[in-house]
Amino acid sequence: MGSTWGNHIQITLFGESHGPGIGVVLDKLPPGISLDMDLIEKEMYRRSAVNNPYATPRKEKDVVEILSGVFNGATTGTPLAAIIKNENTRSKDYAQLLVQPRPGHADLTGAARYSGFQDHRGGGHFSGRITAPLVFAGAVAKMYLKSQGFEHLPVARILAIGGIEDPCEPTVSELENLSFRDERFPVLHSATEEKMKGAILRAAEDEDSLGGVVQVVTASPPPGLGDPFFDSVESRIAHLVFSVPAVKGLSFGAGFKLSAMRGSQANDPYRIQNGKIVTETNHNGGLLGGISSGMPVVFQVAIKPTASIGKAQKTLNLSSKQVETLKIKGRHDPCIVPRVCVVLEAVTAIAWMECWMEALKNGCIESAD
Repeated sequence: MGSTWGNHIQITLFGESHGPGIGVVLDKLPPGISLDMDLIEKEMYRRSAVNNPYATPRKEKDVVEILSGVFNGATTGTPLAAIIKNENTRSKDYAQLLVQPRPGHADLTGAARYSGFQDHRGGGHFSGRITAPLVFAGAVAKMYLKSQGFEHLPVARILAIGGIEDPCEPTVSELENLSFRDERFPVLHSATEEKMKGAILRAAEDEDSLGGVVQVVTASPPPGLGDPFFDSVESRIAHLVFSVPAVKGLSFGAGFKLSAMRGSQANDPYRIQNGKIVTETNHNGGLLGGISSGMPVVFQVAIKPTASIGKAQKTLNLSSKQVETLKIKGRHDPCIVPRVCVVLEAVTAIAWMECWMEALKNGCIESAD
């Protein structure tokens, strides 16, 4: 089972949605990374459903307990293990799913992959709940990047929910200073934010769900990070982004719009600004040949509507082989887009940490320590 990612930094996820706890082990971490527990708590709160009227009724505090790898507030260089206890579970709501798999969910594929031995409760290891330890790992990666002189860490914002689009298109300079009225619902245009929130509440009333699009920006990363082909920046980000449940699409820069342009339109001309090589446009999203150019690295992620909905659906009874009506019980998000923003920031930070550590190993850059 592929629950470990990375080469220069290795991350292993463990646990199930309704098991005793979920967690992560970070191996090959450099020693001496100072951990800001207040920042970790803030990041975990951004993902949680606590005090969030647009999220699942299942409220978990998501308190991170560090078991090893930290001493006197800093990493030791040995494996850092962290666990988050599950406290608010209702496993009986999922008993029917053993014979009535949810359309759009991993119940059927999970049973096929693990021969029926998978933990089906709350989605088990397929659950979006497993993104909580990912957020912790991303917080550690952010602290490392900051210690190494990364001027701007990854920032995510909501571009669309349920077809309602944010009309704001920040300039390159504005991308470097993104700020939001509500970090748990990061939208630039306040009127659009209210429309999106209203649409989520209406979908919840209809026992249905919504999807959307999230944009992630890393403003002005150091140029020269990454490699061509298999270890390109895009490859590493894509591997991690598609590890996040409900992600169904990814595009960098202008994305699919590039396919309708001529080369003369798609190419980003160079110039000098404040002694630095920049481009007049950023259609390629700050990446060329799999390597960062120094311009903002920008990508968009398509998030599908939450698969678990209260509205009656058709499914196949695996015992009788008859099509039946399924009425899903349990507590689920009407829209996960707002909560996934911090998760996408986290996996982007992890990808940048991998790229940075590789560059250090190869002597391309010097450590800030």
